[in-house]
Amino acid sequence: MFFSKRTQLIRRILIVEDEPLLAFDNEHALKQAGYDVVATVDRFRDAGAIILGQGSVDLVITDIRLTGVRSGVELARHARELGIAVLFATADCPAEAREKGIAIGCLAKPYQPRDLVRALAVCERLIGGQPARRLPPGLTLFPRD
Repeated sequence: MFFSKRTQLIRRILIVEDEPLLAFDNEHALKQAGYDVVATVDRFRDAGAIILGQGSVDLVITDIRLTGVRSGVELARHARELGIAVLFATADCPAEAREKGIAIGCLAKPYQPRDLVRALAVCERLIGGQPARRLPPGLTLFPRD
């Protein structure tokens, strides 16, 4: 019998978080789980430049409130226009963030690093067209296109 490793749909991740300690914890947890963290930034402008400049970002994990004028919701809309999946990680997910199609869902702060990794596994299943299994604590999924 042959066992094949399934194709990983989420490999390269951009973290957009304005709390330095949480950003560091997220980056560390994701690297430990085998993901490639392209960058960790705290504002829309920097995230937009990385998305356009680096290309090949599979998922953006963003807070709603960012450093600077523009929000994580605006970043999510921009990323989705480019075909990049988005997961919000925030303490308070406003109604506008639940707009159909701009994000897969929201992971409520505070959360454990293992729950972030589990949330990405759920995102991967959904992107691959499979149903979500058990959701980690604090993860809410949004309606899909």
